[in-house]
Amino acid sequence: MEHIFLNLHNIQKNLQFWQSRAEGSNAQKAYFMMFERGPFAFINGTAQILRDCMAEGGSVQHLCQSASVHISERITVLTTLRSSLATFLAQVYMEVEKYGEELVEDPEKLLPFLLVTINDLFSKLEASIGHLHATRQGDSSIDGSHSFPVLFEKLPEVNQEGSQWTDCEIKDSINLIYQNLQKLDVYLSHMVAKHQKPRKITRYWVHYTCGAVGLSFCSIWLLRHSSLMGSSDLENWICEAKDSMVGFFNDHVEQPLLSIRDELFETFRKRHKGVMEVEEVQMTSNSLHRMLLAFSEQTKGQKLPENASDQEMLEIVMSRYEKELMHPIQNLVNGELARALLIQVQKLKLDIETAMLELDQILRANEINFAVLAALPAFILSFILLMLVRAWFKQDSRAEGRGRVARIQRRLIIVEVEKRIMQYQIYVDQGLEKEAHCMFGLVLYSLDRLLHAVKGHAKETGEWQYLRQDIIDLAKPGLQTAYKLRVTSRLERMYDCLLPSLKRQ
Repeated sequence: MEHIFLNLHNIQKNLQFWQSRAEGSNAQKAYFMMFERGPFAFINGTAQILRDCMAEGGSVQHLCQSASVHISERITVLTTLRSSLATFLAQVYMEVEKYGEELVEDPEKLLPFLLVTINDLFSKLEASIGHLHATRQGDSSIDGSHSFPVLFEKLPEVNQEGSQWTDCEIKDSINLIYQNLQKLDVYLSHMVAKHQKPRKITRYWVHYTCGAVGLSFCSIWLLRHSSLMGSSDLENWICEAKDSMVGFFNDHVEQPLLSIRDELFETFRKRHKGVMEVEEVQMTSNSLHRMLLAFSEQTKGQKLPENASDQEMLEIVMSRYEKELMHPIQNLVNGELARALLIQVQKLKLDIETAMLELDQILRANEINFAVLAALPAFILSFILLMLVRAWFKQDSRAEGRGRVARIQRRLIIVEVEKRIMQYQIYVDQGLEKEAHCMFGLVLYSLDRLLHAVKGHAKETGEWQYLRQDIIDLAKPGLQTAYKLRVTSRLERMYDCLLPSLKRQ
């Protein structure tokens, strides 16, 4: 089964490429024919355009028609191969599913029937592929694409009568099935290779050629300025670049970090010195308290408790101060006016020292902020480097990845499964058995992709046991379509590896 799934994946991957090219405009198709099939195709295409211009003048239209034929032929062949292989996969799976546990309990009785059925399915697959060769042998534009049809081995007639098989006959039949699978692999590899999308180096040969030419000119230019040609320019440029990099590192990385370190230690030292300033403020406060206490006791003529608040005693001072102001000259000499003024000066001194202490703390806090601001270029550079490294390790274009794009790919596979399950049910309701088998094979293919995409993530989160069982349920042909759709809905809602990206919730 794994080989069949792999072949289906290769066919589907190439089919999607050709379908995307078929959806392009005529200009895109012409560009593909000229510049994305290699240098030889470019030369031949250019020569053909020149011949058409000299003969008829419809070179561009002819090129677009050739591109359409080129693309549609490959789509037709790959679609037929996918349909035949998916039908074969579905039929084999249904036969194995039909016997189920009985095959495990009594293999000697049921295994011969299964082998005979698989042999018949190989014959049907051979006929389907042979029909492809018969219909396209004459009008194919691909050299050698239909050079040989696949011919599978057949079980001897004596083994198909349903009599009791010996162990040797069963073993020979199983080996024959494996031989047919190997022949199928070879045939599909040959067919896909003839109809596959051009390799990446072929599609981008123009870019690589321009890059190679540019690199050649750059190499020649560097060689002229190197010591091999007696020039010291290259060494001088390297030294200048090195000095520039070192200077950039010192100015934007090392010095800001050292500045933060120095500012932090300096702040701590200043904070240690600030403890003495707090003591000085406390001394001023204690002095004011004693002055208020002595003045209040003298004014009241009685001893006040030690825990009397400064506010209460200050009210006594202010009351006395107001009375003394009625005769300021006399009380300034003989009264308590001067003493009350000195107490108010002491209170003003305490308020000023308290405000200065708070202001000093604010300035010290801002010193740390300025130090962090000085290191901001280093932080930005480090953040950019970290994001680049993160993007490098989280290349999640495929469904097996870990990022947002990979989550989208996995959820799209579920959408694909839902659509194919519904289409399979439509074919069943309409009595289209062949189309139903083909669609069920594509359902199995999509489920296999989903299984491999979520396996690693589900094992990490502990969801693998339940997720695997849900995928197996979706592959059972006997379950109701409504139940399968509920299962796909549960897959999208419950399992962590299939949930939408957190950035889009």
